Amino acid sequence: MRILTVVDYDEMWPALFENERTLLQMTLGKVISRIHHIGSTSVPGLSAKPVIDILIEVANLEELDSLNQAMEGVGYTVRGENGILNRRYFTKGGNQRSHHIHAFTTGDAQIIKHLAFRDYLIKHNDVAIQYALMKKSAMLLCENDSHRYSIYKADFIQKHLRMALIDAGHLG
Repeated sequence: MRILTVVDYDEMWPALFENERTLLQMTLGKVISRIHHIGSTSVPGLSAKPVIDILIEVANLEELDSLNQAMEGVGYTVRGENGILNRRYFTKGGNQRSHHIHAFTTGDAQIIKHLAFRDYLIKHNDVAIQYALMKKSAMLLCENDSHRYSIYKADFIQKHLRMALIDAGHLG
């Protein structure tokens, strides 16, 4: 069983992302258009679950699907769309998750959302501090239920995602 935990920012998270980026580039090669560090571990100073979230842009999801065995070979579990249309999701680390990969076709609206939210938190430290406090409260209230943890965070994320999209020029 996975234990949910939110920890203080770890200065090693950017290096862990870079190491994984190198591994993914070697594993997936030209299928990758771009790789981004997303999620809370990508925001300097932000408390987070100690899981490196990675967003991969690809030209074609079917090409990525053809490399599922290679992804398994470097420790990833292939999870398909996993509830989000036109996404490919991979996890690493079993119950002690270390990495999540979210892959979308270049231009997908989900890419814009993930990057806008990340950039907004980096730009607005006051919001990042509020988010960290809210996540720690959610972790205590959710009784180790990851679905409940996500529900507790949903209103905050939706409110600030809208502001992030406006800030990034994607909404009027």
